[in-house]
Amino acid sequence: MRIELGAAVALAREIAEGTLAPQAADVDAAQRWPEEGVRALQSHLGGLVVPEHSGGMGHGLLAVAQVGEVTGRACASTSICFGMHLVASAVIAAKADDRQSKRYLEPIAAGEHLTTLALSEPGTGEFWLPRTRMERSGSDRLRLTGAKSFVTNGGHADSYVVSTVAADPGAPPGQFSCTVVDAATPGLEWGPAWQGFGMRGNSSRGLELAGSEIPDLCLLGEEGDEIWYVFNVVAPYFLLAMAGTYLGVAAAALEEARAHLLRRRARGGGRALSTQPVVQHRLGTMWARVERTRRLIYHAAVAAESGSPEALPALASAKAEVADAAEATVGDALTLAGGVGYGEDSTLHRLLRDARAAHVMSPVTDLLRVWTGRALLDEPLLEG
Repeated sequence: MRIELGAAVALAREIAEGTLAPQAADVDAAQRWPEEGVRALQSHLGGLVVPEHSGGMGHGLLAVAQVGEVTGRACASTSICFGMHLVASAVIAAKADDRQSKRYLEPIAAGEHLTTLALSEPGTGEFWLPRTRMERSGSDRLRLTGAKSFVTNGGHADSYVVSTVAADPGAPPGQFSCTVVDAATPGLEWGPAWQGFGMRGNSSRGLELAGSEIPDLCLLGEEGDEIWYVFNVVAPYFLLAMAGTYLGVAAAALEEARAHLLRRRARGGGRALSTQPVVQHRLGTMWARVERTRRLIYHAAVAAESGSPEALPALASAKAEVADAAEATVGDALTLAGGVGYGEDSTLHRLLRDARAAHVMSPVTDLLRVWTGRALLDEPLLEG
């Protein structure tokens, strides 16, 4: 069922303020998967990007970015968990047939199914070049063998979008495919619990696929379509889900600084810190940084949805810019808060650790800058 974008964002804000924010510190401290927050978002907004004909709300990239900002302000771990559900939902929906719509999209739209991505692999930073093997097993089965790393929602989702390379003799070289793997599939072996510096609640675990067999109806699109999925669906949704989340982190840090300055008075009952020009200048600079990053992210979403030639550099730059903005804004907020901000129970302490992940999550910032330059010079993105 479709609801307007503004209403969807308002609903996300209500959930963020009522459920995510009160539990964010405990999710971080206990390094636990944020069950309550993810389930609340799944129940009310799980079908955000599922097409209306499959029962979803039919929204796209701008909704992912705006919802991500709202949830990222409250709890970055929960935001990225839900964001990866949205990305995987969009991948499944992109070329879904009737069977896939009934098996996956309709339950997702009903808030009854949580999905996520399983693309990255150990030893590489290139989630678009998998080594996990897919081969036929009988007339209607596919066998998957390989390993995935940093699977957000690992061990908690109902299904996983998995990238593979064909292992059949005679398959064209570099034929990559996307499949959906149900959580109950035999042969899925999960690695140890996630122990992160930041983003401590996202359950980013490793996965071994030990000859796991799935029905061929779980193949997304045609064999060899994976690169199409990566650049037409995965990359735009993935980049904007992360950009929205880290925009939320930056906005939360800005608000922490502002609130601190409004309540803090100089020693001896003197002038409030908020009246000091140097403080006003720094806070104004922080606001401008967050706002121009927000405009870039939203512009990237609109450009990609409209097929604009500006979409590729805008999408790549959105995540790169928000990584810089989040880290710098948290740093400035810590400077303005002084020693109070450095306590282990400080919100800024958590935001600092969460913000640093923005540079680390693939595609890393340096690569995104290279992609932006190549797009502007009409050079192939993946050339060495």
